[in-house]
Amino acid sequence: MKIKIIRSERRSKTVSARLVDGVCEIRAPADMNDAELEPIVEKLVERLQNKEQRQALDDAKLEGVARLLNLRYFDGKLQWQSIKWVTNQKKRAGSCTYSNKTIRISHRVASMPAFVRDYVIVHELAHLIEPNHGPAFWKLVERYPRTERARGYLMALGAEPLEGEPDA
Repeated sequence: MKIKIIRSERRSKTVSARLVDGVCEIRAPADMNDAELEPIVEKLVERLQNKEQRQALDDAKLEGVARLLNLRYFDGKLQWQSIKWVTNQKKRAGSCTYSNKTIRISHRVASMPAFVRDYVIVHELAHLIEPNHGPAFWKLVERYPRTERARGYLMALGAEPLEGEPDA
């Protein structure tokens, strides 16, 4: 992402960022030095990139895939409050809050092969029945025929615990 820094005598403390024609425009006080500005710019650019990524992801399509997988592997019996893409999961591929039946899938999964995305969704759907990673949970997840392959893919990326390690 291109960055354009605009310094202003009228600004005394605040730094702001916005996208203008694909360029991240940073407005900062004229007397703020580069060392002080650099970490602020990094955070603002990351926020804008996350916002762009969120807008590019389609929660409705994700919902449709989840419904299909629910029919195929859980006989359509599962219900959830919401399933959404998120940009704030740095290590996990997905998460499920059992108590309120919400599922979150990391935006990073969107760029992975479809069989991995489907595994992550099945994994989180299984948490709607089994909140832990015990044998009953894995029996549900292994209904998905490409579980082992998808787990291997995620392990290679460091997004799935290795055998014998505690689950994240």
